[in-house]
Amino acid sequence: MERKDVVQALETALTDVLERPVTGLRGEIRLFDDLHLDSTTMLEMLMALEDSIGLVVDPEELDVDDFESVDTFTDFVLSGPLAPSSSPASASSSAATFAA
Repeated sequence: MERKDVVQALETALTDVLERPVTGLRGEIRLFDDLHLDSTTMLEMLMALEDSIGLVVDPEELDVDDFESVDTFTDFVLSGPLAPSSSPASASSSAATFAA
């Protein structure tokens, strides 16, 4: 998967989660400060990405610095495992652990 694919998937996930169009994301855009995400919307975004691109999220590996900007989040996604056939059940369980 390439950076542009991750950014496109991120735009789609954020559009769904924020219920408004999110397009033209650039690397320096800050997820919390510029897009006004909070922990709930971040969790929903992770779940959407688990479903759409097979992102595998290990809650023990999460670091707030990975969610600073579009670039840092893209690096996080590209450095981790992707499971193209991940099931919605496994996405929900790992996301629920993240929320705890």
